[in-house]
Amino acid sequence: MDKKQAKERIEELRKKTEYYASKYYDEDAPEISDFEYDMLMLELRNLEKQYPEFITKESLTQKVGGHVKEGFEKVTHEVPLQSLQDVFSLEEVEEFDTRMKQKAEENGIKEISYVVETKIDGLSAALEYKEGKFIKGATRGNGLVGEDVTQNLKTVKSIPKEISDKINITVRGEVFIAKKDFEEMNQERQENEEQLFANARNAAAGSLRQLDSSITAKRPLDIYIFNVQKIEGKEFNSHYEELEYLENLGFHVNPVRIPCKNIQEVKNAIQKIADMRENLTFGIDGAVIKIDNLKFREILGSTEKVPRWAIAYKYPPEKKETILKDIICQVGRTGVITPMAILEPVKVAGSTISKTTLHNEDFIKEKDLKIGDAVVIQKAGDVIPEIVEVVKNKRTGEEKDFEMPHVCPVCGAEAIREEGEAAIRCTGIECPAKLYRNLVHFVSREAMNIDGLGENIIAQLLDKKLIQNIADIYTLTLEDIASLKKNGKKFAQNLVDSIEKSKENDLHRLITALGIRHVGGKASKLLAKKYKTIDNLANADYIELQEMNDVGEIMANSIVEFFAQEQTKDLIQKLKDAGVNTEIIEEETGDNRFEGKTFVLTGTLEKFTRKEAEDIIERLGGKTSGSVSKKTDFVLAGEEAGSKLTKAQNLGVTIISEQDFEEMIK
Repeated sequence: MDKKQAKERIEELRKKTEYYASKYYDEDAPEISDFEYDMLMLELRNLEKQYPEFITKESLTQKVGGHVKEGFEKVTHEVPLQSLQDVFSLEEVEEFDTRMKQKAEENGIKEISYVVETKIDGLSAALEYKEGKFIKGATRGNGLVGEDVTQNLKTVKSIPKEISDKINITVRGEVFIAKKDFEEMNQERQENEEQLFANARNAAAGSLRQLDSSITAKRPLDIYIFNVQKIEGKEFNSHYEELEYLENLGFHVNPVRIPCKNIQEVKNAIQKIADMRENLTFGIDGAVIKIDNLKFREILGSTEKVPRWAIAYKYPPEKKETILKDIICQVGRTGVITPMAILEPVKVAGSTISKTTLHNEDFIKEKDLKIGDAVVIQKAGDVIPEIVEVVKNKRTGEEKDFEMPHVCPVCGAEAIREEGEAAIRCTGIECPAKLYRNLVHFVSREAMNIDGLGENIIAQLLDKKLIQNIADIYTLTLEDIASLKKNGKKFAQNLVDSIEKSKENDLHRLITALGIRHVGGKASKLLAKKYKTIDNLANADYIELQEMNDVGEIMANSIVEFFAQEQTKDLIQKLKDAGVNTEIIEEETGDNRFEGKTFVLTGTLEKFTRKEAEDIIERLGGKTSGSVSKKTDFVLAGEEAGSKLTKAQNLGVTIISEQDFEEMIK
């Protein structure tokens, strides 16, 4: 590689590493594995070493990745939270030891010793204590400036709010989610068809960097402390001594810390951690080798990015070959049909893998997977098993292509893939796989508004087989409901009354409750107003629907397909038989003073809920929108109005107060 090619490759690598680092550190949404990123950084580091004239301060080899997220207060770290120099071979560990010995000899230090610790796969944070009380916590950020996440860290149960010594101290630790907790989180997300967390590290980082601390409190975060950043009134000779002191104070300290007298013991410790890796309750991505002597550390100092007295040995991801025996499809609660690989069982990173998700049709095509293929699998972030590649040279010709189903494997309804989406969905409203989610939506406040019929009660009714489809809600008896709770007669009567009341709902609520894809509350009102009855809507054709304002091709197609399903026809007939209203009953006001006008609501209103204000606007012929544009006529601004108000001011849109709005609707 000549100088010109080297410069071009360095620039390309910088762009790539900046992009991937931003996805990893700032968005907590990595696009490549840690190992792939490490290899890019290693190539960049080696090229810069070979061509030092191309090194700049902006290269990620010279600075810590990560920025402060908008919405958080900035915290300047009194002692920088630096990164570590990664190494990928024992030869590099030996080179580190040689450098340390040379420096020790130059400074009259006769013996050097190390501490080897697990490199926990989480998010680094600094905790500050004043007179023994926890007063501030911050993320690493770019090493110099981080995010104030004090309130979020206070929800982490393993962080002591007060320590046993009334001292001023700042410590550094790694916030993480244990392997078992992470698996349970992702299992729940998969059942709810939410996007899976890529790995435990990013799940922890995303949880800690929530603007709403109540969300953080629901996540199973833990922390291990591994360093004293600053302490007043005490001095230590060794790092190991520091860690023992921190443990006595009440901190959760990194449990794997191995003192080593020489480089051979360091290499033994690295191997020991590798052997115990699969049995650890938390994820790691390496072993950290640190000089134990704190005075020697001071002599060695740091670069702008890394300390000279420590390195991180990175373990390669474990890969195993196995056979893709079959591909089956599972139907989730929202109807998404997910292909699942059935594998010849194989042990990877400590656990036996016999199946793994294949995500969607595109993933299968991209990997060129066939049933019967020899495949290579690994655990992403040591937790999620994934197929990395096909061993194509082992194909015999007997492998079979896989095709995604065109009907739901659970209920037989049509399965469709909409334009622009990767997922294939079941369209059946009575599909047993979707029943729980469909019931929760049907009874929700925006839909049939059945007060008292919450998620827990629905789950109990399903478990006891008291309901097997949506219409069964209207066959529930007092005795059925009372059996769910001890002394539940009053609760049962209230719920029966609420169910009975829901039969009188206006048509738009029923349309919303049916959960037609792409049809929300506003569209339901427009459809109810035009078609008057559910039967008229069921018989509407594609062209007629598309001619309506605010009903595009996708929505029109979704409506036609929904009402063409036999399951839909069956449900509507059952609802009619139960006495549920299927016609419009809201009287026309004859007052269209807001016709042709678009409103945007922002901030907190005192006299109206946002829903009430939107209903009034729509009843008077107007429209509401979620975003401000040049086409917006009015922005109704309440207390603590944010960016929408600013945008309206910049565009010259008329801004009205709640008092102005009251005058307009008199």
